[in-house]
Amino acid sequence: MGIYPEGHTAAAVIPVLDLAQRQHGWLPISAMHKTADLLGMPRMRVYEVATFYTMFNRKPTGRFLVQVCTTTPCMLCGANDLMRAISTKLGISAGETTRDGMFTLASVECLGACVNAPMMQVNDDYYEDLTNKEAEQILDELKAGKKPTAGPRSSRFASEPITGLTSLTTPPRGPGFKVRGDL
Repeated sequence: MGIYPEGHTAAAVIPVLDLAQRQHGWLPISAMHKTADLLGMPRMRVYEVATFYTMFNRKPTGRFLVQVCTTTPCMLCGANDLMRAISTKLGISAGETTRDGMFTLASVECLGACVNAPMMQVNDDYYEDLTNKEAEQILDELKAGKKPTAGPRSSRFASEPITGLTSLTTPPRGPGFKVRGDL
């Protein structure tokens, strides 16, 4: 709290709610109340934040929260098929949790990895450029207690075009390039 100026501790509401959710696995009303008390703000303001941001889960989730992006770029690249494959693999629909409490499936709006569509987020890890088979393998690894490697499943390093670099393909020119000699 020391990084927030006096009288502005309410600015910590999102980080404090995130911490509470990480401790509980979801965000119970008691954690929202404690957040309001800690920050000295009305409970209603905390409820407004917790209900506005979809990152806050107001009901218990499975050990692994599987979020499949279904926004237009992912949808155009197969997100609907991916969602069906995951739903079939887990035996649940979006918004449900497996009977063993291991997985909760959610259809979500943009997760910000559009160039690597389709993709899913499991807890804090992104899995991108997914095929249905790769998504199923990731779920199998998680169920087996393993930690699948996060990131693109293609040959990409991060978010560069799948066909390779399209700009900045030559070394940068040194200082003075195309500068008049009399300067």
